[in-house]
Amino acid sequence: MKQLYIIYHSKTGNTKLLVDAAYAGATNKELDPVKVTVMTAREAGPKELLEADGLILATPENFGYMSGALKDFLDRTFYEVEGQLNPLPYAVLISAGNDGSGALRAIERIANGYPFIKVAEPIIAQGVPTDTDIEKSHDLGMTIAAGLALGMY
Repeated sequence: MKQLYIIYHSKTGNTKLLVDAAYAGATNKELDPVKVTVMTAREAGPKELLEADGLILATPENFGYMSGALKDFLDRTFYEVEGQLNPLPYAVLISAGNDGSGALRAIERIANGYPFIKVAEPIIAQGVPTDTDIEKSHDLGMTIAAGLALGMY
């Protein structure tokens, strides 16, 4: 069974709303089963990246950047998995106070070095996530899980 990890940080709960929606989509009963594990960025480490067949990274926008906790996760895992990680399909969820572009740019830049392969457009929710943001996050989770189940990536 394929393994999807959703690694996130949430301080106000807005990012967690996006994560919960992505999880609901990824575990949709109409899909072939994919094991989906949700972990905070502080809990996750190299082991999870090495086990993963797919990855969703979720973060609030802090000072125009990703959260310190997500950056710490990336810092703690990069060299530990270097040379051991096959290209890993990933997507991004951002809960933004501004436009989220700085956080996205930083994540994408770091992702290129792992190597993570972007397989879906990022979801950037500005302010409190709307019903549309929640629906898009749900669909993103479903899309990533379906792609894994079908062997698309």
